[in-house]
Amino acid sequence: MNIIKVTTPKELEHAYHIRTVVFIEEQQVPYEEEMDGLDEEAIHFIVYDDVTPVAASRLRFVDNYGKLERICVLKEYRGKSIGKHLIQTMEELILDHGYQQAKLHGQIHAKKFYQRLGYKTVSDEFMDAGIPHVTMIKQLTLND
Repeated sequence: MNIIKVTTPKELEHAYHIRTVVFIEEQQVPYEEEMDGLDEEAIHFIVYDDVTPVAASRLRFVDNYGKLERICVLKEYRGKSIGKHLIQTMEELILDHGYQQAKLHGQIHAKKFYQRLGYKTVSDEFMDAGIPHVTMIKQLTLND
């Protein structure tokens, strides 16, 4: 697996394709909610299995934290620690930019996954795109 920060239009197209498959097709998120107009201000990541794109995410810096967003792995690649490695890569970039806190809105079904990575729930459950979520944060250190 190769995790890269998106730098070309083709890589961004691959990231959008993964998001379309996972969020729009699989989870029935409306297109206009998934493509929310914030992509231009984000840093995008794509994970390749050889040359096949299999996972994607985006990172934005908001206030005093890095916000992990649109984390998705194709169904047939789940359970292989790809999401874990993708998040760790994003956390490293947050630290590189001088921030010490990561925040995300995690889907309830993935809450335990994020907890295993050190994220703590800081909100009540809320609905986003028709899917139950919670806000989670993690204090980052150079040793993470």
